[in-house]
Parts: sequence; C-alpha cells; structure tokens
Amino acid sequence: MLLVSSTLSAQPRFGNWGQRELSYDGQVTFVRLRWRTGSFGTLRPPFGGVNFWMHEFPRAEQNLMTTLGQVTEVDARTDGSLILTLDDARLFKYPIALLWEPGYWMMTDREAQRLREYLLKGGFLIVNDFELDQWDNFEAQMKRVMPGGRWIKMDPSHPVFGSLFKLERIDFPHPPNHHLYGFSPEYFGLFEDNDPQGRLLAIANYNTNLAEYWQMAGTGFFPIDSGNEAFKLGINYFLYALTH
Repeated sequence: MLLVSSTLSAQPRFGNWGQRELSYDGQVTFVRLRWRTGSFGTLRPPFGGVNFWMHEFPRAEQNLMTTLGQVTEVDARTDGSLILTLDDARLFKYPIALLWEPGYWMMTDREAQRLREYLLKGGFLIVNDFELDQWDNFEAQMKRVMPGGRWIKMDPSHPVFGSLFKLERIDFPHPPNHHLYGFSPEYFGLFEDNDPQGRLLAIANYNTNLAEYWQMAGTGFFPIDSGNEAFKLGINYFLYALTH
C-alpha cells in the first residue's frame, strides 16, 4: 500500500475527473454526488452554489481508484470520474456512489425519491465526512429517502470490513494533525428491511473523513499507517458493493 500511495501525487489535477458525462464502457467509475441545496460554502462557476460536496476533489477519487486498480482485479476507471446529481438518470448505470458532508446536505423531493429507487434497485451509497450533531441533518434527510429505515451501528465482524483486507480495528485513531483528532470513528449501516443480516444499502462513516486520507496520500502529511487503513476501508467498500 505504501508503494502504491507514494506514486499518486504525480497524477494530473483535473483532466476528465469530475465530469458530468463520460462514455459508459462498463468500467467501475467513481461517482461523487452533487447536491444543489444546503448551507454554507460557495464556488465560482461552473459549479456555483453550495460546494461542501466537493471536499477533497479531485485527489481523493484519483488516488483511491488508482489504488483499487493496482491492488485488485477490479477494472477501475483511473482516467476520470463523474459528478452526478441524485436525480440524474445516469446514476443508475453505476453501482456505487459517494456523498460528502451530509451535515449540510438537503434534497428536493424528487432527489429523495430517486435515491430511494437507486438503493432499492441495488445501488450502494458511501457517506463520508461528518461529525457530532451533523448527524441530525443527515438522519433527517435519509428519513425522506427511506422513511422506515434505521441506521445500525456496525462492528468489525460485518463482511464489508473484510472484503479483501481484514481489519481488526475499524476505529483507528486520527493523528494529531487531523482536524478530527480525538474523535472515535463510528460506522453505521442502512440495511434492507432493517435486517443486519440482509443487504447493506448504505454505509455512513461518522466522526471521520476517509477521503482526506485518500486525498493526502503520498504527501507525507498523515502517518502512513492511518492512510493505509483508510485505503483498505475504501477498497473493501467497493469490493463488497460489487459482489453483493
């Protein structure tokens, strides 16, 4: 993992990363979800509006997909990624989607309906980068998606944490230079029919920010061990979603 991570920072900064449309060729593509209503954060056109969903772009996806392609047999797309809204019909071509900063996220009714359809048709949602009382807004938004759904705290015994790399500890501590230092990561699953033995529809990474580790890989900013654990989690999530 160290050898892989040390080569990542040489990649082009943008290129095809973060496109709103890419030719569909069956490769596993990184999909970042863009939300258009919420609070805080502005960015110049062409994106405009709230932009917390853009944190760690584009190095997080570049580095994770490069590593996924190098350490697994997954046909990972390493030359570009997508940014899609929740009501974009193209989302249904891609089995995995990632959502940032749900503490500030809001949806239209149409987007909530489409996300529900995506999850029930087999899509897998990875939620990242929120902490403390930001959970309240996240839970309220997801109640609009799955009104009867409830988030269940997960432990290392769940198969999602051992798809490739066996993680003995999932609450690995943040280093002192991480903005969430002192927080203990927790992981919550949304399961079909609220059955922990059933299909996992979504996983929420709470009190942590895995993508920050992906973003900073190869820079020496974070300790290698912490970054490696974050990459292992990300790769395990992708493999689990692709095989379930």
